[in-house]
Amino acid sequence: MAKHHYQVQVEWTGNTGSGTSSYKAYSRNHLVSAPLVPAIEASAAPAFLGDETRWDPEQLLVASVSQCHMLWCLHLAAQHGIVVKSYKDAAEGVMETEPSGAGQFSLIELNPKVTISSGDPNLAQELHHKVPEFCFIARSLNFPVRHNPEIIAAYL
Repeated sequence: MAKHHYQVQVEWTGNTGSGTSSYKAYSRNHLVSAPLVPAIEASAAPAFLGDETRWDPEQLLVASVSQCHMLWCLHLAAQHGIVVKSYKDAAEGVMETEPSGAGQFSLIELNPKVTISSGDPNLAQELHHKVPEFCFIARSLNFPVRHNPEIIAAYL
């Protein structure tokens, strides 16, 4: 089995002068970076005193699942002679929190709208349901990922 390693750096940039002297005394802002790619300005979700103009970890998790699903769909489409011309996903994650503040995701729902210019639209639909066998991110989760693909056949 091949092993792949992914390294990122996370640097807190939210010390407003008094560090974490109280829950509301500090910003949740931070940078997520890796070699050769632009840094991501991130924060906590607004519900947890974060900056709504920055990416939060929950959004990044949903984005990772959506990206992985899309990349595998494109791969499988290419393998099966389906030509994808456009792909847009409106993904949504559901996270539930407990009174203690702990929480977990209970669901991610993917809603890809895929336009194909050749190939079988029914097969294109079926391939979305094969992706969980391959998607590295989805295979690593302990909650369901639902797929609601819409396939648009736009043959010339």
